[in-house]
Amino acid sequence: MEFVYSADFFAHEINGGAELNDMEVIKLLHIQGEKVSAVHSEELTPEYINENKDSNYIVSNFIKLSEESKRALLDCKYVIYEHDHKYLKSRNPGQWKDLKAPAEEIVNLEFYKSAAAILCQSGFHAGVIKKNLNLDNIINLSGNLWSESALDLLEIMSEKEKAPKCSIMDSLIPSKNTGLAIKYCKAKKINYQLVKSASYQEFLTALTANESLAFFPSTPETLSRIVVEARMAGMKVYTNSLVGASHEEWFSLKGKPLIELMRARRTEIADKIRRVFE
Repeated sequence: MEFVYSADFFAHEINGGAELNDMEVIKLLHIQGEKVSAVHSEELTPEYINENKDSNYIVSNFIKLSEESKRALLDCKYVIYEHDHKYLKSRNPGQWKDLKAPAEEIVNLEFYKSAAAILCQSGFHAGVIKKNLNLDNIINLSGNLWSESALDLLEIMSEKEKAPKCSIMDSLIPSKNTGLAIKYCKAKKINYQLVKSASYQEFLTALTANESLAFFPSTPETLSRIVVEARMAGMKVYTNSLVGASHEEWFSLKGKPLIELMRARRTEIADKIRRVFE
């Protein structure tokens, strides 16, 4: 099969969770013998789509995808690999009761409805989309993808002695709620450390060097890689009900058992994507 993987950015440009996950999907499909072209959203023009109508499209983050291109994709086979909530103007269902937005806030409905599948990160994530769009093409992947090297590092960190501190992601993104995590630690008299680094490997090493993680997002998290990374490293997590991973059956696992589960997800998720197109 031939795939076109479309996203606003790729991992060589931004070290975000979505981009790191997308990079692994592309790698795994290549390993399985598939041809995959990575195309930026703004380059996925109606002309490109019409010239490649027989390709299978995987649409990741698509803020830069034009309305004309969305309409052109309706005549093709595509899936949406959903990393947040782009069916809402605000991309934040957390501001409404029961996470259900009013009808006037819904956007891109036809684009989601016509997809062969909407790939979600957790049952929680899938449930929020179902509640707002009432569609039946939603698939829960129940996990995310990490590189083998990241999983190897997490396994090493899971066996190391931890510092008696609580890690807090030092982020300027309001929905990550760094300030609330700091307030929580101060109120509980927990020694904390702000973690920030341009390098993903350095960030992961610093994050998982401590006994615990405090993370209280204000937007529903599709999965929350940082929380799963903490659990894979054997850490205790202080969080809220907006973290998708915390609703999965496997969330009680930590350390090597959870790492092995996520190793298995690498093949399972790639297989699920291929089966949608088959």
